[in-house]
Amino acid sequence: MPDMPQTLFIAGDSTAAAKDASQKPMAGWGEYLHQYLKPSFRIDNRAINGRSTKSFLDEGRWAAIERELRDSDIVLIQFGHNDEKKEDPLRYTDPDTEYRSNLTQFIDAARRSGATPVLLTSVSRRRFAPDGLPDPLAVGPYPAAMRDVAAATGAPLLDIFAASQLLYRDLGPEASKTLFLHLPANGHPNYPDGIADDTHFSEEGARQIARLVAEAMENVDSLSSLPYRSKN
Repeated sequence: MPDMPQTLFIAGDSTAAAKDASQKPMAGWGEYLHQYLKPSFRIDNRAINGRSTKSFLDEGRWAAIERELRDSDIVLIQFGHNDEKKEDPLRYTDPDTEYRSNLTQFIDAARRSGATPVLLTSVSRRRFAPDGLPDPLAVGPYPAAMRDVAAATGAPLLDIFAASQLLYRDLGPEASKTLFLHLPANGHPNYPDGIADDTHFSEEGARQIARLVAEAMENVDSLSSLPYRSKN
């Protein structure tokens, strides 16, 4: 019986999650990561809208991943957007305590299974400061907390918050709207009233963030040998 291909799991929120037909043209970056990896590498996107580290654990979603992890698998872990929702006790986590302990729980569990946990700082919201640059607190203190956990545990880190902010900076406040779900009234049947959403991506935005994730993976020594597609 042939060996199962190495699997890359994605544990995260709506910025990575696949969207159904009723949500299109909204898209998550996890839908496009396969464009940057060869078919010999299997992607299992378990990201889901609206989840934080807390709710992902409490709903058994992490346990479901853990049951399937095998030696040499990889788990990309990106949370933060919903962890900062103080108004919702089912999702909120303190960035200095519970958020960090939940991430450490993910890391320890993956390693027990022989898998490699990889932490991703939250992809940035499209939020510009008065100086015209992307707001460094667009996802509050959670990217910094993620970096601290990576440093403390030795887990590989993909700083997608920083990479996405550079992308938005280069495009500028107006052109960066094309990466997000900005639609006029009657511009799409799923959004008849129009929408101006600076958190969730258009298909082009999701594709661009997936590219950033793949490029960041290639720059991590322990991930650089994965079967990436040629950039040419």
